[in-house]
Amino acid sequence: MSKTLVLSGYGLNCEQETKQGFELAGGKADIVHINDLINGTIKLADYQILAVPGGFSYGDDTGSGNAMANKLRNHLWTDLVEFVEEKKLAIGICNGFQILVNLGILPGLNNKAGERQVALLHNNTARYTVRWIDLEFQKIKSPWTQNIETISVPIAHGEGRFFAEPEILKSLKAKNLIACKYVQGEICTMQNLESNPNGSMEDIAGITNEQGNVFGLMPHPDRALYFTQLPHWNLLKAQFKLAEKPLPKYGPGLKVFQNAVNYFK
Repeated sequence: MSKTLVLSGYGLNCEQETKQGFELAGGKADIVHINDLINGTIKLADYQILAVPGGFSYGDDTGSGNAMANKLRNHLWTDLVEFVEEKKLAIGICNGFQILVNLGILPGLNNKAGERQVALLHNNTARYTVRWIDLEFQKIKSPWTQNIETISVPIAHGEGRFFAEPEILKSLKAKNLIACKYVQGEICTMQNLESNPNGSMEDIAGITNEQGNVFGLMPHPDRALYFTQLPHWNLLKAQFKLAEKPLPKYGPGLKVFQNAVNYFK
């Protein structure tokens, strides 16, 4: 059974949802405060998966994810690099994605881990945006994205607009590191919403590193674990009833966690 370390501390606040995602998928997950890693009480090397969840680390006062990235870089950099190089899995969700980008672990092009190469800027609406979106997963070689085509999950961020300089964007495309994009799917069409909620370059919602074992995305699969979390579940319930089909229990976001847990079986 895979063991996941869900990072906590200083404003990260989606630990419980993230932990539940891995455990519903059949794995084991522990919520671990960053200070317990720094003082050596708990070792990152004892885990197969690292999850950096959403939240507002350090209040995002110096830019989303920046202060937590600095804390990780200053105290746990060697452990993080070794973890990634051993082809273990890591995911950053929302604030976690911002942290991994600021650390330079994502995308880490040309073995330049530690160098920030992309950015997650303020939404083009200049507002903190909370809504559901539709995602289309690209056909890439990453354990995180296997057998997922489209899913609907929520977003909740003020700084999620993906940006990369032309040469970096060109490399992301050439190396097939764009994991998922915002698209006009079921939820956006039903609610008459634009597919791209924040102005992200080329609708990019998530990327991986070159090895595919590190995945970062702004949307929250951890908030779409159950069928009844879907904004239109009552409508779907009626449709299932008319079709005499059983009501699903789980939501679309669970697939991401199942992929990670199944990778180690």
